[in-house]
Amino acid sequence: MAFLFNLYPQSLVSNSRLYLSLSFSLSESSMAAIPQPSQPSPTQISKIKYIKKVAESPGLTSVPASYAFTPSPSPSDQAVSEDPEDSIPVIDFSLLTSGTPDQRSQLIQQLGQACKDWGFFKVINHGVPESLMEAMIEGIRGFFNLTDEEKREFEGKNLLDPIRCGTSFNTSIDKVFYWRDYLKVVVHPEFHFPNKPAGLSELSLEYCKRTRGVARELLKAISESLGLEPFYIEKVMNLDKGLQMFNANFYPPCPQPELVMGLPPHSDHGLLSLVTHNGIGGFQLQHNGMWVNVNAIPNSFLVNIADQLEILRIFWSFEDLDGFLVNLEVP
Repeated sequence: MAFLFNLYPQSLVSNSRLYLSLSFSLSESSMAAIPQPSQPSPTQISKIKYIKKVAESPGLTSVPASYAFTPSPSPSDQAVSEDPEDSIPVIDFSLLTSGTPDQRSQLIQQLGQACKDWGFFKVINHGVPESLMEAMIEGIRGFFNLTDEEKREFEGKNLLDPIRCGTSFNTSIDKVFYWRDYLKVVVHPEFHFPNKPAGLSELSLEYCKRTRGVARELLKAISESLGLEPFYIEKVMNLDKGLQMFNANFYPPCPQPELVMGLPPHSDHGLLSLVTHNGIGGFQLQHNGMWVNVNAIPNSFLVNIADQLEILRIFWSFEDLDGFLVNLEVP
């Protein structure tokens, strides 16, 4: 299982961290209702302050008790790897789309090995313009800079609403709040997005289309790394009807970063996640029982093999899939 952890390094005393994530999920009949507004439920977001507003409180020198984890947050008692060789695999996407047959074949093998050994890899030369990625970071920063009143227009009433923003993780059940604000949006098969700030929705539509193309090419290559036809995973997972989610997490400066947690250790739901951020550290993933710091490569994506694709990782252990491959088709 691939685990991620969002913590707070000392550098976040004066810096804000912003992560954008796109996740892709298989189609299920129950998912058809997700784009439809629903009635309030016990999971409705409570009207607590957004953490950005808390962090900007005049004279804030310590973490409010409702945000302090005791003992100090840690993914586990396991150490963080400092081995320079313990680095996340890097995949040159351009070799998948425009490399020679030999280059593409070699890269597909590397991709399969990265999926088997890590469940994570970085993607460079992916074709999404750097200017678009930077504009998305700034556009989402603009969203989180809206007033609390403006953001509450997009909180939604239920976990199944297509646009939701809020703070912490689930404020109706959290005993200690997480030091983050979030925006979660369904962008496929129907595109939704907040209409504030001006221009963000149009920008996001282009960004989501571009990253969806990257995800499709990666899924083709992952299929081929298993000895399957290129569109196998896309077909059996019914990707055209599956959900594409846009998630943004904002982590403002913190006076005592050693006491708070951005997000707990977790695995991603869905099929595949593409993550980018503004270059501020504090993101870790688990590998061989150790936590590895994720050092960003400019204009790259961190790709996570999420829960629905995780089941296929067992097949990278077999040279011959005959007798092992199950019928993964979705009704």
